[in-house]
Amino acid sequence: MVRSVAVYLSSSDGVPEFAEAMRELAGEFVRRDLTLVYGGARRGLMGVLADAQLAAGGRAIGVIPQSLVDIEVAHAGLSELHVVETMHQRKAMMFARADAFIVGPGGLGTLEEAFEVLTGIQLGYHDKPIVFLDLDGFWASMNEFLDHAVRTGVLKPENRALFRTATSVGAAVNAIAALSA
Repeated sequence: MVRSVAVYLSSSDGVPEFAEAMRELAGEFVRRDLTLVYGGARRGLMGVLADAQLAAGGRAIGVIPQSLVDIEVAHAGLSELHVVETMHQRKAMMFARADAFIVGPGGLGTLEEAFEVLTGIQLGYHDKPIVFLDLDGFWASMNEFLDHAVRTGVLKPENRALFRTATSVGAAVNAIAALSA
């Protein structure tokens, strides 16, 4: 049963539609009594999601390296804030605290976190579900690349199928629930 969801996403602002979707995601989490686990930042899409989760009465758990705390990026008002030494420790703690994963719009760090989870599924280390929230076609190019990797024989079709893509917040959360059933 899914009780907590790690959301990987940008600490940058992105377009206004992304921020609105993060507020919607928080509302969906609170309605379903899901705890948010995320990277612990107070800025960008991360901050929007955490603030909305807390404002709606939900729980938000942040995990952040000390180096980011030192430059005043940490969110001070979370239900729990865990300060770790390295990004590797951050990823490990977020993984341990989460029952499932949603990947929102983000850059290199977001992709790195998501692909580590997918690699873990591929290697049989875990079976926690992961869904990419494809707002306004944000992940379309990634999906095209992965399809290309299958066509060229460097990615097995069964590994390409390890995650779902959802075009709306509700569909993403529903997919997590369906994949974990």
